[in-house]
Amino acid sequence: MRLVVRTFSELCLTIGTLIVLFVVYVLYWTGVQAESASAGQIDSLQREWVNTPVAAPPPSGTSSAPSSTAPSAPAPEARPYTPGKGIAVMYVPRLGKDWKWPVLEGTGPDVLKQGLGHYAATARLGATGNFAVAGHRRTYGDPFKDFPRLRPGDAVVLTDGTTWFTYRIDRGPYRTVPGDVGVVAPVPKPLKKNAAGFTGPGRYLTLTTCEPEWGSSHRLVVWGHLDATQPVTDGRPQALNR
Repeated sequence: MRLVVRTFSELCLTIGTLIVLFVVYVLYWTGVQAESASAGQIDSLQREWVNTPVAAPPPSGTSSAPSSTAPSAPAPEARPYTPGKGIAVMYVPRLGKDWKWPVLEGTGPDVLKQGLGHYAATARLGATGNFAVAGHRRTYGDPFKDFPRLRPGDAVVLTDGTTWFTYRIDRGPYRTVPGDVGVVAPVPKPLKKNAAGFTGPGRYLTLTTCEPEWGSSHRLVVWGHLDATQPVTDGRPQALNR
């Protein structure tokens, strides 16, 4: 009996140690890995932008309308985004003055360990349609930990090295299920009736993350529209200078 009790105690200690190590890995080490990976992605993008000839920028402009009256944007390039490769850097002032994350092409697990992921079937940055992006709410740097704080009117700013794109959130956060693919449609139309759908073509933005905070049974979503563009040579957009 004494041997059984001792063996059971040692087994409990081993299991407890493994659980603690797993929690440390999830809460701390994945964040360290994500911070290093995202910083590397941003550095890589910035080096690429420095070494790439700057194309003619789109005309700058502003618009308060969430539809086809959004400012002119560059025509989509013929060459598609490369899976797993960085395409832009995103800034969301509401989530912190130092909040910035790279956006990579694709939404697979390996991509989301390095930053935010662009839904491959959705529009290109600044183009007509829906530029949709996913990100972890917890683990791997917690990029969207404070997602519920987002409100209509908040700015979401992205750059591709030649142009600043300022989107404005129109609706959300909205809670839905993972199978609600309408939220990333070219004209966002959620499953739930009267749930923040749009009525016509525009240059939209969709951000998604997991819900609840430590689960993945549902999704939180916000939608926005392209409000302004300006070439990077004109400096940072006003939304980042407040």
